[in-house]
Amino acid sequence: MKVCILGSGLSALTLAKALVNENISVDMVSSEKKLKKNFSRTIGISKSNFEYINKNIINIEKIIWKLKKIEIYSDNLKNEKILNFENNEQLFSIVRNFKLYEILKKSLLQSKIFKILKSQKNLIFLDKYNLIINTDYSNLFTKKYFNKKIVKTYNSHAYTTIIKHEKIINDTAFQIFTKKGPLAFLPISKNETSIVYSINGVKNNNHEYVRSLINQYNFKYKIKEIKKLDTFELKSFNLRSYYHDKILAFGDLLHRIHPLAGQGFNMTIRDMNILIKIIKQKINLGLPLDKSVNDQFEKKLKHKNYIFSNAIDLIHEFFNLERKHNNSYLSKSVSFLGKNPSINKIFTKIADEGITF
Repeated sequence: MKVCILGSGLSALTLAKALVNENISVDMVSSEKKLKKNFSRTIGISKSNFEYINKNIINIEKIIWKLKKIEIYSDNLKNEKILNFENNEQLFSIVRNFKLYEILKKSLLQSKIFKILKSQKNLIFLDKYNLIINTDYSNLFTKKYFNKKIVKTYNSHAYTTIIKHEKIINDTAFQIFTKKGPLAFLPISKNETSIVYSINGVKNNNHEYVRSLINQYNFKYKIKEIKKLDTFELKSFNLRSYYHDKILAFGDLLHRIHPLAGQGFNMTIRDMNILIKIIKQKINLGLPLDKSVNDQFEKKLKHKNYIFSNAIDLIHEFFNLERKHNNSYLSKSVSFLGKNPSINKIFTKIADEGITF
């Protein structure tokens, strides 16, 4: 059995490692465009996905920072918490993108059944693979087969950075739905915290202004330094078709969501779990890996991913509506619901496991 993965980003490396662990040969066709290492980007990983990664892909215990609480605030309710999620051991984990990237790549390069192919100019050789998994935005397959999407543009940009601050017991993430957009403080150590601020409107190149907003809404940290900011435009989309013949779209190429809930990479890991199960079942039954894998994958996940993506979008629109009307009725309603233990438990379970029906 041999699989080709197009692209060499985080989703591609994680999937490659999962496949290699199942003794499936993987060739990775790296994009000619060199990936820029981003030191300010972080990923949130739910407890169930952390356990899946540790058990089935690679041990990430040493590079993650565990969170016991997540608190949600709104500008319109001053300092009052509208939602609170808590677990005395581990509710969520934060990991720096580049650290996860590095340990995955290092591990893969030690495997005899994994190799990286640099050239992408001639794709005829792809006929020799049982499956082709595409995570690359720029290749011919993407332009030809994976260009039909359900797209939403938010007219906003995300600003990411790391703040250095005095040491504290830093095990609580908090998000504030500000008048400019959602601002998340995501701890990564005792004295460092990752920032993701989604600001409405056109891209603001005045990073000092963004820094001033971070300082304005910070009520927890004694900040020593705000590092360089990175910016990207916010869009969400879902592909209309997950595959073409034996070529399967995967990762951010398959779906992208607003970062306010930290669920983008979690969706990819859940997808990966299902894909690996389908592949293992085929192998155990002595069946070949072919386009039927892709068909099963789409049937199992397309509707769930679409519902989950729209649920995240609904949260964004919910608080965006409150921001536009400058009232606190919606936040008060969410706060009231969140105080119900049964409803809070449902919210926590969906954030951890996604949609499981």
